[in-house]
Amino acid sequence: MDIQGLGWRTDIALLEVSGSTVEDRGDHLVVRTPDNPTFWWGNFLLLAGPPADAADARQWLGAFEAEFPTARHRAFGIDGTAGSAADSSSFTDLGLDSELSSVMTATSVHAPPRPNHEATYRPLDSDDDWAQQVELTMVGESIGYDLEFSEGRTRQFRRLVDAGHGQWWGAFEDGRLMSSMGLFRASPGLARFQTVKTHPDARGRGLAGTLVHEISRFGFADLEAETLVMVADPAYLAIRVYRSVGFTDSEVQVGVERKPEG
Repeated sequence: MDIQGLGWRTDIALLEVSGSTVEDRGDHLVVRTPDNPTFWWGNFLLLAGPPADAADARQWLGAFEAEFPTARHRAFGIDGTAGSAADSSSFTDLGLDSELSSVMTATSVHAPPRPNHEATYRPLDSDDDWAQQVELTMVGESIGYDLEFSEGRTRQFRRLVDAGHGQWWGAFEDGRLMSSMGLFRASPGLARFQTVKTHPDARGRGLAGTLVHEISRFGFADLEAETLVMVADPAYLAIRVYRSVGFTDSEVQVGVERKPEG
């Protein structure tokens, strides 16, 4: 299966180099992350196209359950570059939740309108830095962001750093990690952002925009990237931050999920 969407293509590339496995079944991919089974988007099916109807969607649910018999979640990506709610309607009719994401790109960046010059911006390095990353991953979140998931996801990111694929940067105030994100080489000339997160107590202070700008410059210079890729929620305020430093909306990505009950 040839992945068409830039977001999914870079997602899969980074999952593979960080320890996930990808099996090509022709009309779909099976993505597994054995050491983090509660990571929904590390254990999912990527479909080549949307289900034809509700019966087709039920078959895909059965395929997921056969591949992940102990999973409490359900997760499906639908490949493509111009996704819409119609692509996921067969799943949503069965009670799953659909998510449309904006795949953003930049070939150059500029400083944000209101940069924050008070914080220290640098790559995560020490064990304490990474322990703070686990805590930042969980703060302000609800279902799905427990310690098991957060530690497992952080291990994957640290493996990417240790293998030389990129860096995880943070904005620190008095030694405390207040905002962070990763940027990794997905293929020659292409680098992908991962998990932009700012502590709820530090939002609105310009940390994320300044950090995106700083790490983007690292991507162009050190990772030799020609294009940077960011996947963002079009309904969330943070997308304005990314646009403010030079990112533009390029594609629409479709994901469908059912969160674990309870």
